Amino acid sequence: MWRDSFRLQLFCLLMAVLAVVVLVHNFFQLENLDDDTVSGSNWITENNVQHFLSQTTKTTRKPYCGYTQQILSKREQVEQELLLAAIQWPKPPDGKIAFAQSTDPTHSDFVIVKPSRFFKVGDQLEVLVRMKDFQGKPKQYGGDYLQARIHSPGLKAGAAGRIVDCHNGLYKVFFTLLWPGEVKVSVSLVHPSEAIQVLLRLREERPDRVYFKSSFKSGRYSETTECNVCLPGGIPVCNFTDLYTGEPWFCYKPRKLSCASRISHAKGGYLKGLLTQEESLFFQSDVNIKRPILSSGPDSVIVKPKAFTDSSSMDRAEDPTVSPSGYYYEDQWRSRTHWIHNFNKSDDITECLQGKVIHLFGDSTIRQWFEYLTTFVPDLVEFNLGSPKNVGPFMSVDLKHNILLKFRCHGPPIRFSTVFSSELRYIANELNSIVGGRNTVVAITIWSHFSTFPVEVYIRRLRNIRRAVVQLLDRSPKTVIVIRTANVQELGPEVSLFNSDWYSFQLDSVMRKMFSGIAVHFVDAWEMSVAHYLPHNLHPNEIIVKNQIDAFLSYVCPLQT
Repeated sequence: MWRDSFRLQLFCLLMAVLAVVVLVHNFFQLENLDDDTVSGSNWITENNVQHFLSQTTKTTRKPYCGYTQQILSKREQVEQELLLAAIQWPKPPDGKIAFAQSTDPTHSDFVIVKPSRFFKVGDQLEVLVRMKDFQGKPKQYGGDYLQARIHSPGLKAGAAGRIVDCHNGLYKVFFTLLWPGEVKVSVSLVHPSEAIQVLLRLREERPDRVYFKSSFKSGRYSETTECNVCLPGGIPVCNFTDLYTGEPWFCYKPRKLSCASRISHAKGGYLKGLLTQEESLFFQSDVNIKRPILSSGPDSVIVKPKAFTDSSSMDRAEDPTVSPSGYYYEDQWRSRTHWIHNFNKSDDITECLQGKVIHLFGDSTIRQWFEYLTTFVPDLVEFNLGSPKNVGPFMSVDLKHNILLKFRCHGPPIRFSTVFSSELRYIANELNSIVGGRNTVVAITIWSHFSTFPVEVYIRRLRNIRRAVVQLLDRSPKTVIVIRTANVQELGPEVSLFNSDWYSFQLDSVMRKMFSGIAVHFVDAWEMSVAHYLPHNLHPNEIIVKNQIDAFLSYVCPLQT
C-alpha cells in the first residue's frame, strides 16, 4: 500500500514540477512578447529598430501637451518615428513665399508622355505635370498636393493615379490602363505647396482650432465648459482620461459642480481668424483650391483590349498600399485585390448576413453604411434606442433571419452635436468586449475628426485599436474585420483649414501602414471617391456607398473561386 502511496506522491510531485515549468515558460513567453505580436506592428523590421537606435538625431518635433509624457516601448518609438518620416512633406526653400510666386494651376500644365504610342489594357501611362507660378515662371521646388485620375465618361469608368514629386516643380503621374477605349486624363491642384506649409503650421500650433464642450448638471443647475485632448494650464480641469486605453481627454472644471456630474459631449465650434492676410491668398476657391490643371497637348489615349483575358494572372493578394486598388467600370467598382460580388438585391444581402452580428464603429461616413443597409433591406428594422439623430448608437434587427446591425461613434475627439457622456466609448474598449467568431463582423473607420491634431494623437488612437484588433483575432480568428479608409471631400477656404484632403491623406497613409500585415480587410473609400465622376463629398453619393457596401459584403461572404 505504501508503494501505491509513494507512486501517487511521486506523480503529484512530477505534475507540480511540470506545472511550474509550463508557468515559467508562459511567463517568459509573455515577457518576450514584443509589440510585433501584442500590438501588431509587424511591418517594422529589426533593421528598422537597429537603424533607429544608431541614429544620433531623431525627428525633432514640438511636443504636444500630455503626449510628451507618453511611455513608448522601443518598437513603438521606432514605429512613430518611421510613420512621421514617411509622411514628411517637402518644404519650400525659403521660409516665406509671396502669393505671386506660389503655384498657379492656370499657368501650370501637363503632358502625356508618348501619347501616340500603342497602348493596351494593363500598360502603364505616364503623365508629366509642370508647375508654374502666377507670373508664369516654372516652379523650382515641389510640395504641391495633387489628385489625378483617368476616366471614360461614356463607360462610367475611372481609376486614380499615383503621383511622384520630383522636388523641382515637376510631378510624374502613373496610371494603370485597366479598360479599353478612349481614356482621358484629369489632374487637379488641391493645394499649392505654400498652402500646405500653412496647414502644417496650424496642425502643430493650433490643434485647438476645433473646440469641444461638455454639459454638467445636478438637479436644476447646469454648467458648460470647454474640453479637448489637452487644455492650457492654470485652470482646474476634470481628467476624463480613459482608464483602459490611456486616451487623454480633459474639460475645464465647472465652478460649482463636480466632474462626476458630466452628462454630455458636443462640438463647441471652429476658431476664426487663423490666417494672416497673405496666408489667406493661398486658400481661394476659384483660384488655387481643387482647380483643374489642363493639358498642353492631347489629354487622352486610345487603349486596345488584350488579345485574351486571363483573370487567374491578376494579383489578388490584399495589400492596402496597392495602387490603384481598383477601378470603376459601368459604375461598378472592380477591386484588384479581391473579388467583388454585386449585391444588387436585398435578398442577396439578407442571405449574406443571416445569423450574423455586424458592428460598425467610427464616424458619420460609416454611419452611411448603417443607413444604406437599413433602408435597402426591408426586413432590417431599426430599433428605436432614443438616441440623438445622426449621433447614435443605432441598432437594426431582422428577427426572421437573425441579423443584428449596430452602429456606434468613436470616442472623443468627435465633432457631433450632442453625445451622452455615458455613450462615449473608445473603439478599442468596444472590441475588447466582443467575443468574436465566424458570425461576427466588425467594420471600423476613424480619421476625419483627428485632422486638426498633431499626428501623434492619431497614431496613439490607432495603436490602441490595432492592439484590440490583434487580440480579437487571436481569440477568435474567424472574426471578419474590415477597415474603411478615408475619402476625399468638397473643399473651400474654411473647410480646408480643418478637414483638408491633405490632412485626410496623411492620416490615411498612417493608417494603411499601421494595419499592413494584419488579417484585416480594406474598403478603399479613398480611391473610390477620387476615381468617381461625381463631385467630391465628405458623405459620398449613394452609388459610391453602394459600391463600398459591395466591397464590404464581399469580405463577409467571399465568392467561391
